[in-house]
Amino acid sequence: MDTLYVYEHCPFCIKARMIFGLKGSPVQLVVLMNDDEQAPVDMVGRKVVPILQTGGQFMPESLDIVALIDGRGAPVLTGARNAAVAAWMDRGRGLLYREFLPRAAMAPFPEFATTAARAYFLTHKEKSSAPFVTVLENSEEAVAALTAWVQELAPLVQSPNAVNGVLSYDDIDLFAALHSLSLIRGVQYPASVQTYRQTLSKLCGIPLLDPVAI
Repeated sequence: MDTLYVYEHCPFCIKARMIFGLKGSPVQLVVLMNDDEQAPVDMVGRKVVPILQTGGQFMPESLDIVALIDGRGAPVLTGARNAAVAAWMDRGRGLLYREFLPRAAMAPFPEFATTAARAYFLTHKEKSSAPFVTVLENSEEAVAALTAWVQELAPLVQSPNAVNGVLSYDDIDLFAALHSLSLIRGVQYPASVQTYRQTLSKLCGIPLLDPVAI
């Protein structure tokens, strides 16, 4: 059986995990501690996840993993991409991850099971963001902006099962973003987006983070 090394908060890991669920392919998930630098370096030469172990070899890069697994047997990601979906994600990606990172640092993810692992995340991620306390203290306006952003997605959702009507790499990218968004309490979803994110969650077997939203 393939083994996939991940962090549960990581959107790139969500992308890699999705294809196993969509294909119905078994995989063993191993969550690495966030401060464990040596394990990924030993596998692929750098601290990165996801990492797929298959056939005695190791492969990083989420979309390479997706392509490999989808290429086994009949592919499921057969639909065309829609540039409007990518453009939508580009408009809100920066704000999403600004709000997501401090919440991830507080959430009960297994990669932060030790104090050292959580402290490692805080130290390294705050360097690329505003101080997490400041973000959380001023998040009301950001949550409103994220809600407005999600409203713009509604007319792009063509089907509950696939944003463009047929499963494609857009669904891999989009669900990963919506999964991260689900950790942010207070974001309101239009009906089509709500149904889509819940349907994709079931199809790929990856729960949304609504129950632990902050």
